[in-house]
Amino acid sequence: MFEGRAEEALTRYVSTIPDSQTLLIERYGADGPGVEGTLSRGEAVLAGQRVRLFDSPGHHEFTFTPAFSFFITVDTEDEVDRIADALGVGGSFLMPAGNYGFSRRFAWINDEFGLSWQINAE
Repeated sequence: MFEGRAEEALTRYVSTIPDSQTLLIERYGADGPGVEGTLSRGEAVLAGQRVRLFDSPGHHEFTFTPAFSFFITVDTEDEVDRIADALGVGGSFLMPAGNYGFSRRFAWINDEFGLSWQINAE
């Protein structure tokens, strides 16, 4: 649940994450309940996982937390770096891309929208 930037996030995720595609985009109309033109329902497949995103029709006092994150496994270290760099723009790195012993290449990012991502090379 986003507050006005769900479609922007969806576009970034689909263009960055391998095996991803947008399935559905629906927007709020002039009669609400959300801000006209914002995402009332977006569906996508991100790395093979079907997800739904939308813009909340009202402000809320909570946001995303790293207690939940998408965990994506890719084939190469370069792919970890590419995805981490793209998702890290405007966000923050909880664990910059590196070898942490449990993985040859791993990164943990909170993106600019507040969503948490763990990217791992098999």
